Amino acid sequence: MAHYVDGFVIPLPKNKVDAYRRMATKAAKIWREYGALDYKECVGDDLNTEMAMPFPKGIKSKPDETVVFSWIVYKSRAHRDKVNAKIMKDPRIAAMCDPKDMPFDCKRMLYGGFKVLVSA
Repeated sequence: MAHYVDGFVIPLPKNKVDAYRRMATKAAKIWREYGALDYKECVGDDLNTEMAMPFPKGIKSKPDETVVFSWIVYKSRAHRDKVNAKIMKDPRIAAMCDPKDMPFDCKRMLYGGFKVLVSA
């Protein structure tokens, strides 16, 4: 079965990792409640690679930041759109999205929807 994936990359201040984890744990439960098939939030560990452009350079993170690489899996793009429409109306999500209390700068988040090309 072909799936659809929302992916995002965020530069995150290292001193905000625990706050982000708390927020992401709550968000994951809500996304799964509305039907997301999988939800992953990963924090940078081995980012100083010479094989290709490292994430920190690509996203222009600062020395006191790490990188979060995340994805959410859906049945299809239409399923993603239905799930996200419900998510955006959920007061629990709204409560987590106060710009004054976010652990990261939303304006620097990279985001997009992706068709699965290969799945093994």
